[in-house]
Amino acid sequence: MVNNIRNIAIIAHVDHGKTTLVDALLKQSHTFRDNQAEMSQTLIMDSMDQEHERGITITAKQTSVYYKDYKINIIDTPGHADFSGEVERTLNMADGVLLIVDAQEGPMPQTKFVLQKALSLHLKPVVIINKIDKPAARIEEVESEIADLFLELASDESQLNYPIYYAVARDGKAGKTTDLDDDLHAIFDAIIDEIPAPKIDENADKGAQLLVAALAADNYLGKYAIGKIFRGRLKKGEQVKVLHTDVETGELKTSNAKIDRVFTYKGLGKEEVDSAEAGDIVAISGITQANIGDTVATVGANGEAPEALPTIELEPPTLSIYIGPNTSPLKGQEGEFTTSRQIAERLERELETNIALKIVPDGLGYKVSGRGELHLSVLIETMRREGFELETGRPEVVYKEVDGIKQEPVEELIIEVEPEFVGAVSQELGIRKADLQSQELTSTGATRFTYRITTAALIGLRNNLLTATKGTAIMSSLPAGYRPVEGKYKPERNGVLIAFEPGASTAYALDAAQARGILFIPPGVPVYQGMIVGLSNKKEDLDINICKEKQLTNMRTHASDGAIQLTPHTQYSLEQCIDFLLDDELLEVTPKSLRLRKRQLDPIKRKREAR
Repeated sequence: MVNNIRNIAIIAHVDHGKTTLVDALLKQSHTFRDNQAEMSQTLIMDSMDQEHERGITITAKQTSVYYKDYKINIIDTPGHADFSGEVERTLNMADGVLLIVDAQEGPMPQTKFVLQKALSLHLKPVVIINKIDKPAARIEEVESEIADLFLELASDESQLNYPIYYAVARDGKAGKTTDLDDDLHAIFDAIIDEIPAPKIDENADKGAQLLVAALAADNYLGKYAIGKIFRGRLKKGEQVKVLHTDVETGELKTSNAKIDRVFTYKGLGKEEVDSAEAGDIVAISGITQANIGDTVATVGANGEAPEALPTIELEPPTLSIYIGPNTSPLKGQEGEFTTSRQIAERLERELETNIALKIVPDGLGYKVSGRGELHLSVLIETMRREGFELETGRPEVVYKEVDGIKQEPVEELIIEVEPEFVGAVSQELGIRKADLQSQELTSTGATRFTYRITTAALIGLRNNLLTATKGTAIMSSLPAGYRPVEGKYKPERNGVLIAFEPGASTAYALDAAQARGILFIPPGVPVYQGMIVGLSNKKEDLDINICKEKQLTNMRTHASDGAIQLTPHTQYSLEQCIDFLLDDELLEVTPKSLRLRKRQLDPIKRKREAR
């Protein structure tokens, strides 16, 4: 029965406890046997290696639990604005949201972002103030901040009436007051009592309708179309129509298909059923041509033509990056997939599930547009781990024209730092021409800045701030619209040390080179002409020979016979390498290595082009 189904999305800022709460809900609903391995695991829903390594949720995931006579479909969503495409597509399956807020940090930028999306879809919110056991928890202040946030975002008065619960998700405890129960029954009851039953179309005679909100695949049944049934019932073996609306032209395209199997969710897995009714979230196989935003529908009882549901609306991309085949002299030595065709096929596959991406051909490679640096770097890192060898350029801002005026994306940036680093933050943001909106002291004694900054000026900021604040800065941002372009931001950076000839780096040559700047490579590493091997102490680029070997002679001097002492080289992560790049530079990415290089490898041609 549809009245016994609840579809909820769990939304929050990064690290406020979404996935931890889902863990506890799964365990306390007896989804697993007492001796199952999941009972001792944490972050059960984060299945990607990068999710565990980065400590964030990257892709939204579905699960379901049973409580009393109710089936609760749970959608665990990412908290980072770079993955907002995941949030936008999956909220279409929900009828309510659990908004989780840290009892110490309070509402943060992504809290505002995901709540705004939920309220615009008129989803019923239930607020959970989590981590109330923190020594610096400030529950009353956080309640007031949440009230201010709802006042700012609510589109009608009914959205201002929301229940508040308190929890320590890590311990599996929650309650209506700060005096917590020993379990999460208060949360389960809130879901049943506060979240409405699924909104469905009662006119089942007009045919079934399912809006595809996600795609999945396995080696057994191939592609699955995942979504909520808005009308009617879908059955195994049934003939259906797939309705695709072209976003740009509005043209509706129809194709025929047949449902192979129907699955509903149970715990972390799926179970096959003969049919599923309106209100439930299901996965269907056999619909190979379905894409996210398409409608899977059947003909009505009286022969009525299938009707398309409104497609999923997405925010436009803000950053683009070049991804193409590796063109360095070391190409093809470390990767399994190296050709432009293989990269194109992989990017096309990514488009099926990562709907916030846009891809257009650009020379030998492709210009890939997404929501931010993290969104794009996760894709590049995923391809790297799959065995791809490629090269990327510096991220570029995606502009748009409004009434003939070129406009660029702007973001709201919040930074928290200790008092001794306030000057360093102000100086760095001043260079990037950011507008300070507010500055305040938090309850923990840290200083919280709120800036408005262009997306172009935001590129590379995180690494600079972490260096300037000894790794203590907390930084987050969210889209804040567009404004007319006032002049292109040009990043400032010292020049680079460039390998002058191919070979293997030697300790002897590196010992001489380290006086010229910071080195990026150790001895014994293959290098090629035009490869960047360090950051210069000066503003100009410098070509150096780092393959030079010590001449062996019978002469003995104190200077030449001294032991070589090399300073440990600086090793950048993928994101740091991408941030480091200037317009005339590329990053070579292979499963084993990250190499910075100049676009033009020949030093004579490079100097001629720079004139």
